[in-house]
This record gives sequence, structure tokens and C-alpha cells, in this order.
Amino acid sequence: MAIPNNLLQTVTTYQMSGLAFLQNLNCFIGTANTKFNEFDKLANNLGSTVNFDLTPRFNFTNSLVAAFQPADQRALPLTVNQQGSVSFAFNASQIIFNVKDYMVKFGKGAIMELGSKVEINVAQNCVTNTFRFFGDGVTPINSYQQLAQALMFFRNFGQVQHDTKGYIADSAVPGIVNSGLNQFTLDRGNREANSWELGKFSNSDWYQSNLLPVHVAGDVGINGDTLTISAINPLGAPADGSITSLSFTGASALNDPNALLTYDKAQFQDNVAGQPNMRFMTFIGGAVSQNPVQFQIIGGPYASDGAGAIANVQIFPPLQAGTTISNNAQFINNQVVVGMQIKVLPSHRSGMITAGNPLFLAMPQLPDQVPYPTANAYDPDTGVSIRQTYGSVFGQNTYGMIYDCIWGSTLVPEMSMALIFPL
Repeated sequence: MAIPNNLLQTVTTYQMSGLAFLQNLNCFIGTANTKFNEFDKLANNLGSTVNFDLTPRFNFTNSLVAAFQPADQRALPLTVNQQGSVSFAFNASQIIFNVKDYMVKFGKGAIMELGSKVEINVAQNCVTNTFRFFGDGVTPINSYQQLAQALMFFRNFGQVQHDTKGYIADSAVPGIVNSGLNQFTLDRGNREANSWELGKFSNSDWYQSNLLPVHVAGDVGINGDTLTISAINPLGAPADGSITSLSFTGASALNDPNALLTYDKAQFQDNVAGQPNMRFMTFIGGAVSQNPVQFQIIGGPYASDGAGAIANVQIFPPLQAGTTISNNAQFINNQVVVGMQIKVLPSHRSGMITAGNPLFLAMPQLPDQVPYPTANAYDPDTGVSIRQTYGSVFGQNTYGMIYDCIWGSTLVPEMSMALIFPL
């Protein structure tokens, strides 16, 4: 038993420092909100859930006579529903003569691979949990002016004015740097470790990533079709009267089973004959914003029929004209009516802008794997943790090492906006 114990002591010296690789090479992990009350410090397992609160919303009364309304404490659950591991094994002679002095590099490589997979999964929130967006999926985002425009739309909707972060494709950085005459400089103090940090622009911190998720659009988006609304709430109107489903005509591909896909993003079109231009109202206050009304498709895929019609398409968020608060609905300046038109984004790569730390990541500690020697490393500053287990297969001359973790993530949709980069 002396050899396994000695090996474990050697391994734990870099297992703790391995957390740095997990964070520093991954901007989404490194910047996510992981501050939960004791949740990450305790040993949890798949299915564990923690709740966090959302911004309360109230109605304004144009009178000194009080109109009492219920105080709705809005909350969003975060469930640990992801798991992953990286493992490798050697026989006794390999450990003694070949890899003993090389274990640090093996451990670093394993943690970097594990961290990349977690990062890819967390980055999917750019696609799944955003309904507003900047960019058309065709025009590159490659200048300061475009970043400034994106921030204007983001803030004009009504956002918290702190902890603003932007996540952009690394392929866009050269053009942005060039457009700013090299003023988009690196944070030199963190350049080597946190290579994803770019600097600050317009009161926002900017990060680059080569792991931004790709959304493959339905054929309506790929073909550039303009759809016309043919029915409002065909699946039935909610009690508050908000709009949660629409039907369309205008798909160019007939009898197409993939006309619209889940997480496709769409925007109401301006200057449609006989129709007003559609704009979001600000999230708080209910003033008309500059933001065109946008939404994402949920519950897909949706097929077109032989005439190019697409029926019963569910959308998020619910849309509601006026300023009477509904818990999850977004205010718009006009009623949605038959004859209005939308366009859907083509396939694209998605980054995002957030404010107020709305990207939540939970990586709680895993329980020890008795009887195998186990090391759990938890970083109180960032809330991330990984587990390392060492063991042998009895009588098989096999010694294995496992790095693993569990995690869950979510993003508050109203506090975020996708940045759309062409493929």
C-alpha cells in the first residue's frame, strides 16, 4: 500500500493547482456567477437544485390612491444535471520507469480537457437562454462601432448598469483591434494566465473564446425566407392574454420537416405595408425602446406543409402589448396582428452580452469514492470544484486516475443578449 499512498501525495500537489487550469483557460467558467449560499461547499450529486431570485416587477398607478398588488418573488432554479470525467491508467512498471515524473503534465492535460467540455456546455446558454440578439448572421461583427451599437441596444432595453460582460468570437478580435487602432489592448497583468481577457470598452469587460456555440438554423432561416403571420395564439391564449404561439405562411421549402428548429431566433420586420413597426417596451418603466421585437422558437422542430405554411409555433418570451405586468411576458408597443412579417436568423455562431452577473454556474463537490483515495478541490473564490480519484484493479496490475465533476448552468434571459457571428 505504500506505493499508492506515495503516488497520491504526488498527485494532490498539482490537483489543487489544477483548478487554475479549469478557470483560466475558459472565460465562461471563469466569469460565471458561482456565489451560492453554501451550495458549492457541500457534497452534492446529480439532480441537486438551488434557486436564485430575479428582478421583482410592479405596475405603476397614475394616482395617489394606492392600488395594492401582490409582491411576486420571481425565482429561477438551477439544477446540477451535467456530468463528465477524464481518466487514464498505467501498469506498475510504466508508473515506476516511464511516467512517474511526467504525472504533472498528464494531470494538466486531463484537467484542461475536462474544463473545455464544461466550458462548451456552459457556453450553450448563449443559444438556449437568449431571445434578444445583435447581428444578422451575415454581416461580420468586426469593429468598435458595432460593439457600441450592440451595447446601445442592450442597455436601451433597460438593463442593470454594473458587471457588464461581452463574449465574442476570437476570430472577430483582429478586425476589432484594427478598427480601434490597437486601442483594444490586452489586460497585461493577466495576459499569460487569463488569455481570454481582452480589456474594457464602453464600461463593459470583453472576453474572447474559440468555443462559442454554433446554432444550425431551420431551413426558413437558411433560405432567408420572410414569414407572414397567419394566426395569433393558435394553441390558446394564456390567462393574461399574452402571445405564446403563432402560425405563419411563406416558407419556400414545401413539406419540410425542419422549417423551424428550437432556438431559432426571429425579428419582426419594419416598414411592412399597413403595419406599425414593432418595438420592445423597456423592461422596467414601460417606455418605448429602440429595440425591434425579437423572440426565439421553442418546442420545435416545426414542419411546413405543401403550401409553405407553418402552424402552431411556440415562441419565447410571451409578448404582451401595453404595460400591465405579467410575470414572464415582455411588453411590446403594439398588438401582434395577422399580416405582420418576421425573418429568422441563418445558422450562426453565438456570443453574448450580459449585465448583473446573470450567468449562473454550480459545480458542487462530489462525495468521496470510498474505499479509493479521493481528493476534492474547491475554490472558495470562484465556487468551482473537481474531484480526483486514484485506484487499482485488484490483481490486474492496473492503476487508474480519474478526474471528474458535476455541474449545472443557466442564464437569465432578460439580462442577456446574443451576439450573432456569421459562420
